[in-house]
Amino acid sequence: MEPVNSTEVSEFFLRGFSGYPALERLLFPLCSAMYLVTLLGNIGIVAVSVLEARLHTPMYFFLGNLSILDICYTSTFVPLMLVHLLSAQKTISFLGCALQMCLSLSTGSTECLLLAIMAYDRYLAVCRPLRYPVLMSRRLCCVLAGAAWVLCLSKSVTETVIAMRLPFCGHRVISHFTCEILAVLKLACADTSISEVFLLVGAILLLPGPLAFICLSYTLILATILRVPSAAGRRKAFSTCSAHLAVVMLFYSTVIFMYMKPKSKEARVSDEVFTVLYAVVTPMLNPIIYSLRNKEVKEAARRVWGRMQVSR
Repeated sequence: MEPVNSTEVSEFFLRGFSGYPALERLLFPLCSAMYLVTLLGNIGIVAVSVLEARLHTPMYFFLGNLSILDICYTSTFVPLMLVHLLSAQKTISFLGCALQMCLSLSTGSTECLLLAIMAYDRYLAVCRPLRYPVLMSRRLCCVLAGAAWVLCLSKSVTETVIAMRLPFCGHRVISHFTCEILAVLKLACADTSISEVFLLVGAILLLPGPLAFICLSYTLILATILRVPSAAGRRKAFSTCSAHLAVVMLFYSTVIFMYMKPKSKEARVSDEVFTVLYAVVTPMLNPIIYSLRNKEVKEAARRVWGRMQVSR
């Protein structure tokens, strides 16, 4: 086998939707609006959760973490993507690509664990209401959330270092609009089996595992709700469950499609469309699904707004 020439890479070219200029002109205002809604909605949730004392509960603590994750994840690539949609120069530095890859992997992985933690919190609240304040203490909330952030960051740093230390040869064109790790690995001119094994193990641990835990938690929650004699109590519990399950279904369905589907040689536009759905639409919908249907959050937002008006 002949040796493959490789050179030091200083930058990559993100092809994205460059072959579809009309689509780029359509995506720019659409993605800009969705990103703005994502920022405003999630920042609003974090602000209300911090400023309103009645929301200082485990449920809203985890919801605040989810909002911070959504802000961080979309901000890792959407601003640069918006610039590239209007520019012919769609390049990203090697270091910038590695940083974008690491942060995207980390925040996406953390969200998988956080959704499972939120399901566990709902299980304790519904199935163990008398012991809930003791079982889900402030300290445990911080430990669970902190462990999810740290473990997933460590995993993502390892995956990124392994991937970016591979030799790259030939063209430097990434068939994606972000430095998505699977797209970057296609440019490597060396054996990528180690990186693929790490990704597979991470996908197994962060997809089927937490998803099975979420399904088990909500099965037990549903069994408990059906035994509640009050119709109003059942409606309130079902409303909370439906909001979380809607986010879980949207998040996991797109992630499983992206990372568990059979690997193809050629990049597909459908992959990029699903990535937009996963990365832009889901963080935008989370505040709507979780909060705008929640009377407690609406009332808390009005109280915070009222105090701000009075203070002026």
